[in-house]
Amino acid sequence: MDKVKIAIAGPRGRMGREAVQLIKKTENYDLAAVIDRKNGGGFLSDFDGFSEFAQIPVYTDLSVCFQEMKPDVLIDLTTPEVGMEHTKTALEHGVRPVVGTTGFTMENLQELEELCHEKGLGCIIAPNFALGAVLMMKFSQMAGRYFKDVEIIELHHDQKLDAPSGTAVKTAEMIADVRENKEQGHPNEKESITGARGANFDGMHIHSVRLPGLIAHQQVMFGSEGQTLTIRHDSYNRASFMSGVKLAVDTVLKIDTLVYGLENIME
Repeated sequence: MDKVKIAIAGPRGRMGREAVQLIKKTENYDLAAVIDRKNGGGFLSDFDGFSEFAQIPVYTDLSVCFQEMKPDVLIDLTTPEVGMEHTKTALEHGVRPVVGTTGFTMENLQELEELCHEKGLGCIIAPNFALGAVLMMKFSQMAGRYFKDVEIIELHHDQKLDAPSGTAVKTAEMIADVRENKEQGHPNEKESITGARGANFDGMHIHSVRLPGLIAHQQVMFGSEGQTLTIRHDSYNRASFMSGVKLAVDTVLKIDTLVYGLENIME
């Protein structure tokens, strides 16, 4: 079996470090290069904790990396500010992106879908790579058919840049697809402190918690007469996301379109 040549953008981050280890222990994966926004021209072994990767080049310029190393797949685990740029650059160079960056708009997704069709390449963007979190979203969508009162509470570490999380937004979108439209709460309710009721998405409320000690957690609470239903998922370390990254890498090689959300490739 031919090895899949993979480049990683964001190798020094916590998710990036886990992705490097995933490639190392997966027999048919080959780490071709890494892209780092501050350090280029050396090797991955120049970074703390990567002494065994002496021959893996580090690039700052994504286009140069693709031209010289010709990877099959880009795993992008950077930030919302550069995720769109990296994804477009990959597709334009014939590289299939697997993206864990959140913050894509509907306009971004439409543009990328058109580029995928033009190039005949697959691209997978996943707000959450934890398979349990994807199942939590799917189960919440199922419940949304029967419970129209729902609130989402997402909890993450205090270094997360975006709020609400991409997982929370994706969950709300999936529920909205099947839920009877309703503006929740008392029609005359008033916030004595602005933001107390959280963000409003199609009548649902989303609350974001940011604290040190957390990794990635979300609960979806449904209520109706005389009962509540809570669906919750917890990630306790970044290794929990790697099974989803591997699923995405294996799948992106077989498709020629954009997929947004792992639930669309899980049977």
